[in-house]
Amino acid sequence: MDRGDRTRELVDDFRNGYLTRRGFLAKAGALGLTAAAAVGLLAAPRDRGVARAQDSPSVTPKQWKKGEGWGWVWGDEDQLGNLNELGPELTKKALSQVKEGKVYDLGLTYKRSSYKFAGHNPGEIISFRTPTGMLNQNDLDFVRSEEDNSLHTTFTSNAMFISDNVATQIDSLGHIFEGDPPHAYNGYRYSDIQSDWGLLKMGAETIPPIVAPATMIDVAKSAGQDPLPESYAIGPDRLQKALDEQGVDIDPLDVVLVRTGTAGVWMEGNGVGANEEEMAKVDTAGLTVSGARWLVEEKGALAVGTDTSGVEVLPPKEQLDDGTSFNPVHVYLLVRQGVHILEYQNQEGLARDEVYKFAYVLGVNKIEGTAAGTVLRPIGLA
Repeated sequence: MDRGDRTRELVDDFRNGYLTRRGFLAKAGALGLTAAAAVGLLAAPRDRGVARAQDSPSVTPKQWKKGEGWGWVWGDEDQLGNLNELGPELTKKALSQVKEGKVYDLGLTYKRSSYKFAGHNPGEIISFRTPTGMLNQNDLDFVRSEEDNSLHTTFTSNAMFISDNVATQIDSLGHIFEGDPPHAYNGYRYSDIQSDWGLLKMGAETIPPIVAPATMIDVAKSAGQDPLPESYAIGPDRLQKALDEQGVDIDPLDVVLVRTGTAGVWMEGNGVGANEEEMAKVDTAGLTVSGARWLVEEKGALAVGTDTSGVEVLPPKEQLDDGTSFNPVHVYLLVRQGVHILEYQNQEGLARDEVYKFAYVLGVNKIEGTAAGTVLRPIGLA
C-alpha cells in the first residue's frame, strides 16, 4: 500500500468514526502530513461509491441508557442480559472494521499445570483410549475383528476433568450471586437454578455466538508498566488516558478488552501459565468499580474483559454503594447489569500491531449447566 492509499484509508477511518481527531492527526503526522494538510483532506469531497462500501453502520442500543447502563430490563424470563442487543446490524458493523483480513488468536493454552484463581478445582486430561490399549484390551468388537479391521485401525480419545473457570473464558450470568438468600441476574434464586449437576438456568450454553465491534485499551502501554504491577487499579481516568493516546474511542455496544500484560506472563510459563508465583502477582491488576461503571454506563460496553482471571483489581480498591464484596465488579456487571465478563483474553498480538479497533468473534462451548464457557478461542479480525 503506497502513501496515497494509506492517506485515503486514514481519512476514511476518521470519517467512519474509527479514530478521534487527535488520533487522526497523530497518524497523519506519521505519514509526513502537516496538521493543516491533514485537516484539508477532511474538507475534500468523498467518493460516494467508496463511502457506501466503507461506512461503518451506526447501531443504536435498544435498552441502554447513558448514565444508567442496562439492568433487569429484558423481562422476567430473560437469561441473556445485554446480549439481547446482538443482531445483524451489529454484526455488519463489526465486519466493517476488517480491512486487512488479519486474524488474532485471543485464546490462551490450557494445561493441568495452568495457573488458576483460588477456589477453582485443578484439572486433568487423561488418555482414555490409546492405540496400544485398544489393541491389547480387546474390549471393542469392531477393533478386534480381523475381518472388519485387518488394518488394525485405532484411535485416541481423552477424558477431561477441568474447571469451568480456567484459561480463556466467559462468565455466564449464573456465575455470581449476592444476598441471603442468594440471587443472580434478573432475581433468579440460587435454590431455583442450581442443581448438583450444574446450573438449570443461565449456564454458558445460553450464551449466543458473539460477533461485535471491539475496542482494545492498552493500559499497560499507556502506564509504561508491562505487565502492570500487583493490584494495579484501573479507573475511568486511566482508561480515558489510554484511549486518548491510542486515538480511538468506544462506541456503544463495543466489546471492550483491557490489556494489563498478564497474558504475556502466562505465555512465559511454558506457554500454559505454569509459572504460578509470577502469575499470582500480575493477575491481581484490574478494573475498579468506577472503571467498570464508566465502561457500562457512560460508554455502553457490550461485554467487558481483560487478560486476567478476574477482570477486577484485587483486593478491591472501591466498593458498591450499598455494601462490600470480595468481587464487587463481578456483582455490578453480572448480577446488576447483565453484562458478561471475558477473562484471560490474550491481547498480545493486538498490542504488538497497535490494533485498537477490530471485530470480535466468540463461540462458547455448549456444555449445559456450566457457570462459564471455558478454554475458549475467541478471535479478533482486523
